[in-house]
Amino acid sequence: MTGSSTSSARGGAWVGCSGWDYKPWAGPFYPSDVPARRRFAYYAERFRTVELNATFYRLPSVETVEHWRDQAPDGFRYAVKVSQFATHRRKLREPSSWGPNHLDRVEHLGAHLGPNLLQLPPRWRRDVPRLDDALAALPRRLRWAVELRDPDWVHDDTFACLADHGVALCIHDLIDDHPWVTTTDWTYVRFHGPDATRHPYAGRYTGRRLWRVADRLGAWRDGGGDVYAYFNNDQGAHAPVDAAWLRDRLDS
Repeated sequence: MTGSSTSSARGGAWVGCSGWDYKPWAGPFYPSDVPARRRFAYYAERFRTVELNATFYRLPSVETVEHWRDQAPDGFRYAVKVSQFATHRRKLREPSSWGPNHLDRVEHLGAHLGPNLLQLPPRWRRDVPRLDDALAALPRRLRWAVELRDPDWVHDDTFACLADHGVALCIHDLIDDHPWVTTTDWTYVRFHGPDATRHPYAGRYTGRRLWRVADRLGAWRDGGGDVYAYFNNDQGAHAPVDAAWLRDRLDS
C-alpha cells in the first residue's frame, strides 16, 4: 500500500470499530453461543477492518502480529495505533528510537496492514518542526494518519505539514468543531460518541447524526479517496451498531 494514488476510480470504504474483544458486547453484539475465541471471526464476517489499540500500550510480539495476520480473511485490514512511547513519552522525538520497532512488527501483517495512526497527547501544544522531522523519517510506502488531541494543533501550519508528507489528518469528535479537512488523497475518521467531549465512548449516534457524515464520506470516496472510519463508542455495544449503519450507507 502506498501513501498516495494517481487513480481516479472510486475509492474504498473501510468501516469498523476500535477493537472487537469487549466482554460487555456478549449479548448485545456477540450471540451467547459465540465463545471468546470466536469473537474475531464473528466480527470479521460483518466488518472488513478494525483498529488495533493494543499496540498503543505495548509493542506486540511477532507471534501476536502473525496471529492477527493469519486470522484475518481476504481483504481485511487492520489500522494500527503507534505506541504511546512514541507519541506521549517521546512526543515524536528521535523517530529512530521508535519507528523501526513499529515497522518491524506491523509489516508482519502483510496485505492486512492498513493505516498507522499517531495519536498525539492532550496538553501538548503545537510543535510543527518536530512533527515534520518525525514524519520525514516514516516510509511513504505505508499510510500514516495523525490525530490531534490538543486544539492548539488545529492550525493551517499543521495541515500543511501533513500534506507535505502525504499524511492524513485524523478527523474526530474529541475536539469541539474539529475541521473536516483532507490533507492527502484518503481520510481517517474516528467516532468517540455523540457527546464525546463530555461523555466519551458512550451513546449511539443513529442515522439522524450520521447521515450528513455518510454523505460527506461518500462524496470523498466517489472522488477517488479511500475512507477509513472507526467507532470507539464501545460502551453498551453501540459501536458495532453505528458502524454497521455507516458501512451499509457507504456500501449502498
